[in-house]
Amino acid sequence: MLSLPIPLRAAALRQPTSSLLRQFSTTPSPPYRQRPVPYSSIPLPSTTAIQPEIPPYPLGPRQTYHQSNTGLYGSATIRFGNNVSKKNEIKTRRKWRPNVQHKNLWSKSLGTYIRTRLTTRVLRTIDKVGGIDEYLLGIKPQRIADLGPWGWRLRWRVMQTPAVKERFQEEQKALGIEKSDKGKFVQLTLPDGTVVTDREFRKYIRQMDRLLAEKRAKAQVVLAEEAEVKETRFMKEDQ
Repeated sequence: MLSLPIPLRAAALRQPTSSLLRQFSTTPSPPYRQRPVPYSSIPLPSTTAIQPEIPPYPLGPRQTYHQSNTGLYGSATIRFGNNVSKKNEIKTRRKWRPNVQHKNLWSKSLGTYIRTRLTTRVLRTIDKVGGIDEYLLGIKPQRIADLGPWGWRLRWRVMQTPAVKERFQEEQKALGIEKSDKGKFVQLTLPDGTVVTDREFRKYIRQMDRLLAEKRAKAQVVLAEEAEVKETRFMKEDQ
């Protein structure tokens, strides 16, 4: 029985077969493989693709910790600090990364799961408010800042569902807001109880903006005068 020398035998074993060849691709895989939305032709948005139908995020992409642009990270970033030894008090630089998890969150309005990265703090907030839909539809400025570009896109998609549209219509009726078929205001009830039309409402908003601008200008003048008085007092004390 013939046997190959050891170097030739090792070379023969190292030759890969066609079934064992690894297939490489230059196209990056999508960050999330989302499930299709049932009974709807509008899919879940992408985290990176350009979608002109979605309004741009008012705060823009985050300039630091770019990973948070494709997840629900809240205001979490990488924190830096030192490890201090007990014996010689030698400082060594270190960093703390946020606790990021991959989760499938059920969206009641969409009727499907949303695959996303999120921090454990955001996950606790979602459980507290009652679901991913309530978290995305928050109206406070801090919530809008915590959403980030990816949360802003999910918020737009949730707002396109019939359930959320009906909810907004009921809230508008409760507030005394009526709209025409073209989407413009027909009647609006002001905080003092008066009912105005769309044109009167825009005029009311301009008046309020003008009053606020005058108050800010007066406040700036007062602060400038106070700063000038303090500066003259300090100059006299130095002399």
